[in-house]
Order: sequence, then structure tokens, then C-alpha cells
Amino acid sequence: MNRRTFLRGAGASIALPWLEAMAPSKSPCRMAFVYVPNGVVMSDWMPKADGELPRILQPLAAFRRDFMILSGLTHNGGRALGDGPGDHGRAGANYLTGVHPRKTFGKDIQTGVSVDQVAAQKIGSKTRFASLELGCEQGIQGGNCDNGYSCAYSNSLSWRTPSTPNPPEVRPRAVWERLFGTSGGPGKHDGSILDFVLGDANRLKNALGGTDRHKLEEYLTAIRDVESRIQSAGPGAAPEKPEAANLAGMAAGIPADFVDHSRLMSDLMTLAFQTDQTRIVTLMFALEQSNRPYREIGIPEAHHGLTHHRGDPEKIDKVARINRFHVEQFAYLLGRLRSVREGEGTLLDHCMIVYGSGLADGNRHDHHDLPTLLAGGGCGAIRPGGRHVRYPAETPMTNLFSAMLDHMGVPVESFGDSNGKLHSLSG
Repeated sequence: MNRRTFLRGAGASIALPWLEAMAPSKSPCRMAFVYVPNGVVMSDWMPKADGELPRILQPLAAFRRDFMILSGLTHNGGRALGDGPGDHGRAGANYLTGVHPRKTFGKDIQTGVSVDQVAAQKIGSKTRFASLELGCEQGIQGGNCDNGYSCAYSNSLSWRTPSTPNPPEVRPRAVWERLFGTSGGPGKHDGSILDFVLGDANRLKNALGGTDRHKLEEYLTAIRDVESRIQSAGPGAAPEKPEAANLAGMAAGIPADFVDHSRLMSDLMTLAFQTDQTRIVTLMFALEQSNRPYREIGIPEAHHGLTHHRGDPEKIDKVARINRFHVEQFAYLLGRLRSVREGEGTLLDHCMIVYGSGLADGNRHDHHDLPTLLAGGGCGAIRPGGRHVRYPAETPMTNLFSAMLDHMGVPVESFGDSNGKLHSLSG
């Protein structure tokens, strides 16, 4: 069976996951970046000497062998470097580019090409989509968001060119329709897209061995589950800022609950990787300088405001709770990726996923020793094993990105402000 086989019927088509019946092929490596804003409470992030997971990372206990913590990494381009205030705008623009952004909120925005797009420009032609940019909070791309820095800097991780951001898609329905088309998609009829391809699916099942038949049934069940949740998603929550009230798509099927929203995006990312529709994804759990409240865990105050705690223990505790809440959603993503068997391992074994923030302590706006977690096996190139690897102070974060590009088959001499390739990722 060809790797590009689709289930088809009545104008609908569904890409298939990797099956043993397919022509022999090596599982491709995937790369993803999951971003959280406003820094973290570093004392509750940093691993303890006895190996016990700190408070924020405890939701990842079941995935100890699947991730590693990297300390000592710095984004010097996020610092002022003579430009004055604007740490949040610089943190967002610099995070995946390694380039200090031009301070402007006009049309002359300028940073660098992000690491995901360096990879997409080289290997994106091998998949249906060169990359996917996902998010869980709507943002605007124009205007002044941080002391003279354009909102485009805070609200986009991915940059196709130094002056062209790739804004994240926050509507699960829109992502679904990109992956599976509009024919029979959510909201297009009363049934499921699977109704259209059922005949083709049944014929394929009859021709498959037991293991592949089970894989196919699990995959189709996952599709039906995600589709059903998208169909039932209600309008999004009211925007926090009045000027954002008329943003297109704000109420277009965006779940009001952050858990529902983030997990739908995680499931869509998993399906995109599983079917090899893309190998590169960025996911913003929230925008840099986000003022989102987290009423789901009893915190009605704005996230960004809480991070300026000035040592207030109650505010610090609430920030740590938000940080842990984000990690809980990341644990869900790792669980979904690890549940998918692929070749001799799992989908997670064939991924490299960076989880982190462009700031360390959000109260001080630190750009050094950034909270950074690397998950997945990178097709054998990475051996996480729950390790905590400490790098020398001021080691460029871009050294990690340069090493990841090598593992993706996109070698570069340098990237951003890198001065080498990060070592010790393989053990």
C-alpha cells in the first residue's frame, strides 16, 4: 500500500496513518514548539537535586522517560540592547528566530525567519502542508502592544520572512477543514465525514491484517471523537479587550473552556502528524503578555498582571498554579502522541517537541536560563530519559534549534545568534 493512500467517497477524503501494509519506509521526524507566555515561577520549575519533579512539572510524572529539562539557555535578542522597555514583544518575536526585533508598531516590522519555517522551506514540499500554526488565544497583528513593539511580535511565533508573521489559527473547526476538507466536515451535515468514506474504509479493513485493522479502527474512532467535539463546541469566551470585540472568528466555534480548546488543538496536531500531512507545528497556549484569566482553576485575575507580583506570595502561588495548569495540557498532548503506534515505536518517539517560554521570571523579565523542556525521541537522535541537562550560562537557545534542524535533515551552519550545536541531547 502506498504511504499516500486515502479513504475516499462522495467528495471526501481522509489520509491514512502509518500501517504495516504500507511500502517499507522510515518513519519521518516531526518538530513542534509549544509556547506559554509571561514566564514561569522558576523555583517551582527547576528540578530538585533528589530527582523529584518540582510542583509545576509534576503532571508529567508518567512521561519521565519521554522528556528532559534543559537549563542555562538564553535569548540575548530578547533583551533591550538599547531599545528600552518591551520585553514581552521581544520575547515573542525572538523566541523562534533568535533575532532582536526592530522596535516599531508600524508596517516596518523586522525580526528573522523562525526555525520552524527554515525547516518548512526545506522539507515542507514532502507533505500536504509545509507547517501548521495553531493557537488557543485570538490576537491582532497590528497596533502597539508593548511599549512601541507591534502586536505582531507578541502574537505570532512563526515568521515566514523577517517581516511576515504566520499568525496562529485558533479555530479548531478551521484546522479540521484544512486537514479533512469541507465535504462532510463539522457543521456541513448532520452526520460525520466518516459516513462518506465508510465503504472504502470497510473494503480496506477486509484487506488488512489484525494489527493494521486495529490501528485503522483506533484512528477512525479518534477522528469521530474530534469531529464530534468540534461540532458541539459553542461560541468562544468574550474577548478580554474591547478593541478585540469584532475580531473575525472570535465566536466561530471556539470552546470557551481552555482545557477543551487546548486539547482539541493537541488532537488535531496529533492527527496531522499521524497522517503525515505536516511535520512541523507551532502551538501557542496563549499570547505573550496574555491577560487571560483561568477561571477553570479558580483564578479570575489576568495572567500577565499576576506575574508582576513584586514578591506577593498569594500572587506567586496563582502564577505557579497557572504554570502547572499549562503543563497538564502539555501532558495530554504527550499522552496522545505516545498512544499512537508507529513502526517500532510510537509517534512521540518520532517527534522533537520544545515546551517553554520566552521569559524566565515574569516579574523580572529575565531572558536567561529560560524554562525549556524537550520531549520525544527525535527518531533515535534524542535520549531524554527524564534527565536535567545544565548548560553553561548564556548558552544561546538557538544552539538547540540548530541541533534540531540537523536532526530534521536540514543542516545549517548557524541559526540566529547560535555559536554551535547543543550537545548531550543523545545522552
